[in-house]
Amino acid sequence: MIEKHVGGADPKVGVPTGVDALDDIFGGGYARSRVHLVEGRPGSGKTTLALQFLMAARERGERTLYITLSEGRAELEDSAATHGWSLEGIEIYELIPAELSLDPSREQSVVYSSDLELGESVRLVMDCVERTNPDCVVFDSLSDIRLLAGNPLRYRRQVLALKHYFNSKKCTAILIDDMTNDGDGANLHSLVHGVIRLEQLTIAYGSERRRLRIFKMRGRSFRGGFHDYVIRKGGLRIYPRLIASEHNPGFEDSGPVSSGVADLDSMLHGGLDRGTSTLILGPAGCGKSTLALQYALAGLKRDEKVLFISFDETRHNFYKRAKGLEMALDEADRRFAFLQVDPAELSPGEMAGTVRAHVAEGVKIVVLDSLSGYQNAMPEEQFLLLQMHELLTYLNQQGVLTILVLAQHGLVGSMQSPVDLTYLSDTVLLLRFFEAEGELRRAVSVVKKRTGGHEPSIREYRIDTFGVRVGEPLREFSGILTGVPKFLGGAKALLPNGSE
Repeated sequence: MIEKHVGGADPKVGVPTGVDALDDIFGGGYARSRVHLVEGRPGSGKTTLALQFLMAARERGERTLYITLSEGRAELEDSAATHGWSLEGIEIYELIPAELSLDPSREQSVVYSSDLELGESVRLVMDCVERTNPDCVVFDSLSDIRLLAGNPLRYRRQVLALKHYFNSKKCTAILIDDMTNDGDGANLHSLVHGVIRLEQLTIAYGSERRRLRIFKMRGRSFRGGFHDYVIRKGGLRIYPRLIASEHNPGFEDSGPVSSGVADLDSMLHGGLDRGTSTLILGPAGCGKSTLALQYALAGLKRDEKVLFISFDETRHNFYKRAKGLEMALDEADRRFAFLQVDPAELSPGEMAGTVRAHVAEGVKIVVLDSLSGYQNAMPEEQFLLLQMHELLTYLNQQGVLTILVLAQHGLVGSMQSPVDLTYLSDTVLLLRFFEAEGELRRAVSVVKKRTGGHEPSIREYRIDTFGVRVGEPLREFSGILTGVPKFLGGAKALLPNGSE
């Protein structure tokens, strides 16, 4: 018998899964010397997750065994190579019982009894485990055992026997099930110590969405619900569901945040507050993104880090527009991170994980432009509101100034927003078009500021070669909230154009 080597590990301490985020979701990794079930449809990443588990064990100096009925050694090595992995040091056993082998010397010539087929497979598994005495085992997959068993009762009894055998050998084991028969899933859940389900969802347009859920983990407090994940080179990247209440370190309030435009700060009685979210609302073309960029530039001048996430604009056009507005942005400036996001390819969990990663690196201002694109990434509006609530609460607790841009439907007249986020936002800036002196002009007003007072007036807002300018309060105004504002004053009250 080979002496089992567990690296002196405490049996009460969880076994790392090979993915730090999954360890966090599990509340400490897999349970040592217990059997776990990883289930999911073909292509959901079960084998990749299992290999990450064994490679982590190999790095700890533990003995590992991968028992495969569905994929051969060459296929596993090819799959690992696509991730840049080597399986050297991991014992791979291809389970091919006599009745499934094409070797004439192993052919069974009397009767093909299902009892003999199943018994032969189990005996080969036990012989391999006895020979290698592994600490960590992956059995891939149970669907083959299901087929050999022939009926649900024998299948359940056989899985139970495998469980007791692995437990008796002090193995931390993963059983993989491809869910070819959904009716057996609930039966298996009662047998194993922990259950992970990997799901792959197809949406109407764009790439598939992947998410996982922990169904059970005995004796452990785990993070419930769905957690988004992607499969990239290097394995599974998992984005735990954000729970804002778990991230409340507190922050030092250094006072209002200036926009760099004195008259706009005056409207807000000094500026926006850190740890708050601001919604910039208005029709297309009214300058919402430019106003958000103005706050980003002001933050860079204070030597702060800024994250600008764009769903609607390419990197080339963004920097070209900034240059045309005399808003100098250095693409090599590491304090400014511009992320161009394709909503058809991004899951909400991945986006939240991206934001959290930048906040951990010291970002103080986050801009989301626009929420219309973010909504396209998550069509279910009610879940968008819940997701945004957790994300905004998290950012507020980190002392981050968050600026949200939302385009309303229409250019003039009655306008509607695709999603109502005004109740989640601490401050709301409303932008509108109006006509005066034969010109199309823009107006800005502060509809709401939860953390302090604000000016109730309406001011003209202009973007030209002088940058962003805000004029004096326009008293002779009516109908701003109807979407068709009317200016009844004279030309002297308006801002001059760039050539004057």
